[in-house]
Amino acid sequence: MRFSVWPLNHHPISDIIDVCAHAERTGWDGVWMADHLMPSNPPLDAGVTECWTAMTAIAAVVPRVRVGSLVLGNTFRHPAVLAKMAATLASLAPGRLVLGIGAGWQENEHRAYGIDLPAPRLRLERLDEACTVVRRLLDGGTASSEPTAHYRLDEAHLAPRPSVRVPLLLGVKGDRALRLAARHADEWNVWASPETLVERTAVLLRHCEAEGRDPSTISRSAQAIVALPAPSAPPADRWARSGMPLLVGSITEMQDRLGAYLAAGLDEMIVPDFALGTGAARLDALDRFLIDVAAPFRG
Repeated sequence: MRFSVWPLNHHPISDIIDVCAHAERTGWDGVWMADHLMPSNPPLDAGVTECWTAMTAIAAVVPRVRVGSLVLGNTFRHPAVLAKMAATLASLAPGRLVLGIGAGWQENEHRAYGIDLPAPRLRLERLDEACTVVRRLLDGGTASSEPTAHYRLDEAHLAPRPSVRVPLLLGVKGDRALRLAARHADEWNVWASPETLVERTAVLLRHCEAEGRDPSTISRSAQAIVALPAPSAPPADRWARSGMPLLVGSITEMQDRLGAYLAAGLDEMIVPDFALGTGAARLDALDRFLIDVAAPFRG
């Protein structure tokens, strides 16, 4: 199982790079960034570091680990422009970029920034087409679209193209959205407990059968809130009340939970640093998790 770090966007970019550089030095496999323009809950004027700019900075200073988006909102960028962005970043970090994309969901940031947020059905239609556009441009260098498409391309050219294929990750959970993962994804990501992962994977497998897709060609990643005691870390019970999947307790309890994820078919566990405190305490918590909890599952 791979283990990767997800720094919170609310931290300054210098702190985010410190976390990513530390992950590089200490043996983590990847770093991920979320794509939001503002918080979803008060205080709404809190700072939020922009995803793609941060990924570019990280890729430039962290030379080994995978760098990915978890996940880009498809409503924020035209897919042809996104493919161009990805090709450029992939040239900076060949073989390390993972292009994660989702339908978009956070209503307040779309409203505040004047960005259209269509109904869910339409968002999924656009995500389907966006994945096709991105894949065609990155793999073939040229793309056009049908007159009825949401995205109108007329012999759009992408040059230079990446020297190494850029994997496409879809961050989706619903039944209809998982059909798109079966159709397009090299990797699939979801917030999930082991039990939810088993149930959602069963849906993905049904869609893979319908799409004629070998499910073993889709890598699976998930994240859960990890809470380790640290001086500056929020109390674990705060996260228990959040309803989010948790990876907490004693070392044995957390390892039992990781074993359940592994049995459910998980390939990569992504650890948000949200509950790990700040500064040196956060870095210490990351070290303790990797050494004391994750070590038997790595590889």
